[in-house]
Amino acid sequence: MPRILVQDAPFDLAAESALLTAGRTDVGGLASFVGLCRADDGLSALVLEHYPGMTERALAKIAEQAWSRWSLTGCTIIHRVGRLLPGDPIVLVLTASPHRAAALESCAFLIDWLKTGAPFWKREEFAEGATRWVEAKASDDVAASRWTDRA
Repeated sequence: MPRILVQDAPFDLAAESALLTAGRTDVGGLASFVGLCRADDGLSALVLEHYPGMTERALAKIAEQAWSRWSLTGCTIIHRVGRLLPGDPIVLVLTASPHRAAALESCAFLIDWLKTGAPFWKREEFAEGATRWVEAKASDDVAASRWTDRA
């Protein structure tokens, strides 16, 4: 079953990969995606907020869709909240499968849907003191929509 965490603390990619594959001999492919905070337009920090309980349920629902579409042996989603600085890791998606294609495709599916279907609110902070809420991007919707046309 998928492992879902929403946390303030950083995650360790190597430790999470080892945890997902420990003692397994049926894993042929492990795919990962780590999203990092960028310093676009002079960004000094990104503050991520969520509604506990609701967020984890939404992430679990997205992960269950991947689990039902691909032959997965494991799946981990870790999404951070709180105040993050440029260069800090924000999100980790790991998928394990007997074959690489399923691991790679399911990882791409998950990150595309997390960008559009996960209930996080993001506020950007800038060095001069200005702040702004991040709005949804049409390009993220387009990326996610490519998965709705597949069986």
